This record gives sequence, structure tokens and C-alpha cells, in this order.
Amino acid sequence: MDLPVMPPVKPMLAKSVKTIPPGMQYEAKWDGFRAIVHRDGADVVIGSRTGKPLTRYFPELADALRERLPERCVVDGEIVIVHEGRLDFDRLTERIHPAESRVRMLAERTPSRFIAFDLLALGDTSLMNTPLVERREALERALTGVEPPVHVAPATTDIEVARGWFEQYEGAGLDGVIAKPLDLKYVPDARLMYKVKHERTADVVVAGYRFHKSGPVVGSLLLGLYDEKGTLHHVGVCAAFSERRRAELVEELEPLRMDPPDGHPWAAWADAAAHESARLPGAPSRWSGKKDLSWVALRPERVCEVAYDHMEGDRFRHTAQFRRWRPDRTPESCGYAQLEEPVSYDLEQVLSGP
Repeated sequence: MDLPVMPPVKPMLAKSVKTIPPGMQYEAKWDGFRAIVHRDGADVVIGSRTGKPLTRYFPELADALRERLPERCVVDGEIVIVHEGRLDFDRLTERIHPAESRVRMLAERTPSRFIAFDLLALGDTSLMNTPLVERREALERALTGVEPPVHVAPATTDIEVARGWFEQYEGAGLDGVIAKPLDLKYVPDARLMYKVKHERTADVVVAGYRFHKSGPVVGSLLLGLYDEKGTLHHVGVCAAFSERRRAELVEELEPLRMDPPDGHPWAAWADAAAHESARLPGAPSRWSGKKDLSWVALRPERVCEVAYDHMEGDRFRHTAQFRRWRPDRTPESCGYAQLEEPVSYDLEQVLSGP
């Protein structure tokens, strides 16, 4: 491979802001695997956000990129999997598997797509120092008429259209809007773009915690919600406490500590079979590797309010943010029914552009 921009390249990133800034190019925020694709003839390298290759996990996508991208180019984009008209991150993570046979099977069962939104090089020319507005024009020319599973991300400079996307596209599994300055050059691993994400709140049961890597202080609180049958499901964690607050939480939660955890709703967490009937903390995962998944059980008696962006199935997609304790709420009142459900929106309509 001999391109003007060689792998690995870490992608340019975005910083969080509360509102959509004016005077920029706007795109939907895709919920998938960020990827930079290098193609030089028959050679295709799909690089992850960290620069590690993803090519072996998406063989069907490598073939499609080889057929549909320009002969020599470097393209920034997102790998996604669509299921029932929505992005499905859980099915996407299943593809990161050591067994080639399973990867091949999943490639046929749940094929992936590539959403292209920036062009870093074309032919012998690097576009890294070219303003965004010119890179976007070059991307659209280079991928004119491209066919699925490769798509060009819809983009607009109309802030009202972007505001409409922010409200509508969540129903297709997207989680916000990205805003890019029109004169922005491509700077790897720098947060020079802006992201606006949805934020909602929910009242959840605190049923345990994990220690912080720094020592015997709280690293994250384990959160639960009840289903209609009265089963408490682990839905995620909230974290990002100050060092002082981590120590205070250990003392504050000590009266609720269950050691041993007999009778706790998640007491069977170490039994792999138990995860088949309920969502429990410490689920076996190839992502966790040798990471210590043990946790401290608490009597599920305290309720807190957390902020979250969106759900992935029956759990919080990202780490939730602690807002306040809710002594006025009973644990049993913390169910899935309180969660907002975005209006369904077909992803194919998103990909058709503004």
C-alpha cells in the first residue's frame, strides 16, 4: 500500500456542547464503530478509532469497499449494522470475535454497512489540510452513485434541518448531531468538531457498586430497573465521581452492604446460565478480557436520579451521570415504563438524505 495518507490514522473527534452551534456543516451522529478506510487497488485496510485494524471482523464490508470506493483513497466514516430499521450496536459488537467461522456466519446473517462522511486522500493527493467544505465536495464527487452497503452521510448547512434531524433521527437509533466548522482542516485525534446528544433522566435503583482502580473507594454505582414481572435488571452504571466523593460513598452506602450477598436479586451473577433469564452485572464478555468484574452488593433500597442519552435495548447505551438521591421514591416504582421512547424512524429515510 502506497497512499499519501498511510495507516494507522486516528480520527478527528468532537467535544460535547449543549446546543447546536450556528454556521456549520451538520451531520447525524452515528452509533457504530468509527473507522478510517484505506484503499490502494486490491488492498483495503479498515482502521479503528485507536488505529487497530478491523478488517478481519468485517470481510463482507472489505469486499464492498474494494468494489465501490475510488481506486486509491482514504475515507473516514462509521461501520453500522441495521436491524428492523434501526442501528443495532449489540449486533455490531458481536462481530468482534476471535473465531473466523463465527465472523463469516455473522457477516451473512447481519451484514454491516459503511457510512462515509469525510475524505482524507484521493489518488496521490492528501486532503488533510484542505478545508472541510472542499473535502465534502470531493467526497460527494468521488462517491457519486455509490450503492449500499456503502453510503454517503447526509449533510446540511441549514441549522433548522439539523434541529429536525436531532428530534427525528433518534427513532432510527442515532444519538444526536455533529457540527463541523466549514473551514476545518483534518487534525487526527483532536476534538475540533462539536456533538450535541440527547439527555434524559430516570430514577433507578442502586443495587451495588464497583471499586475504583485507585483503591477501596467507589468507582461506579450499579443501577437497576424493574420489569413488569417485578424482576430487577441491571441497566448500567453511573460514574465520574470526584476522589473525595468516591470515599464518602463507601461510608454512606456501608449500612446497605450485603456480605455475603444471599438474597440479593443479582446474587447469581457469577453463574453464566443466570444471565440468560435476567440482565445481571458482570456478564461474560470478550470485551472485558481478564478485567475484575466483581462488585459489592447493596440492599436495593436507595433510589437516585441519573441522566442518560439513550437506551440500547433494555440498558443504558453509555455511562449514566449521577444527578441526585431520590429519598421520595420507592425502589419498586423504578421501572422501564418511566423511560421515554423515541418515535420510530426508518433508517433508510435517514440515508436518503435531506
